[in-house]
Amino acid sequence: MLKFRYIRRPPPSLSLSTLETCSVVIQQSHLYVEFLVCTMNQNRGKIVWGTESKPHSRPYMASLMFYYGNSYRHYCGGFLVAKDIVMTAAHCNESNIKVILGAHNIKKRENTQVFSVVKAKPHENYDSHSLFNDIMLLKLERKAQLNGVVKTIALPRSQDWVKPGQVCTVAGWGRLANCTLSNTLQEVNLEVQKGQKCQGMSEDYNDSIQLCVGNPSEGKATGKGDSGGPFVCDGVAQGIVSRRLCTGTLPRVFTRISTFIPWIQKTMKLLQQP
Repeated sequence: MLKFRYIRRPPPSLSLSTLETCSVVIQQSHLYVEFLVCTMNQNRGKIVWGTESKPHSRPYMASLMFYYGNSYRHYCGGFLVAKDIVMTAAHCNESNIKVILGAHNIKKRENTQVFSVVKAKPHENYDSHSLFNDIMLLKLERKAQLNGVVKTIALPRSQDWVKPGQVCTVAGWGRLANCTLSNTLQEVNLEVQKGQKCQGMSEDYNDSIQLCVGNPSEGKATGKGDSGGPFVCDGVAQGIVSRRLCTGTLPRVFTRISTFIPWIQKTMKLLQQP
């Protein structure tokens, strides 16, 4: 059965370049297929996504691609936490995922490493409505060759707690202010907010397992396609980009990694078993 969350259709005469992008989500079983439709909204300012990253300055970044039409296309981010394990968001779970490591421009031939995913382990209590427990580990077909452009990133301790006011960085190949996908890795600094800000926006927020991120007065945010990427504080992956709408209100909601350290350790051991 198909369940439609909401649908907003633009007049056919409107140009895509003058529109903001909204989302239509069709749910079938556990799988989400997201289409983009647009609606005019001239009164809202454009979201500032950030700047292009220095090439290969974030060697832990992974581009997740799935087969669409006649080619593989980027749809989510991820990050390398072991030589053969990539962490991402559970809502990025798809079949036939390809993982690209060592990329900066995903449309150019670079010295990248490409992997198939042999096992995907989303959190067993992942809730596709609230996005609670939005975390997943991917087992790669082989170990990555670590070098100058492919490296793992550190994870926090279970007792680590990112505090409001702390400014950390997100990187990804997601949509820019005009909702076009970026070929080159982009990054943006985002400020952690008090949990009450997100609780005031949605009842589906739990500060013990999620982070409230992004200062509304600055207008900086993540976009569709950045989902699954890391929220990095002082070189440690503290969060996972969880919400994936291209436009919308701030702050955003990320998965708080430190809460899931026991689950991560247990699941990584399971994934290493033959």
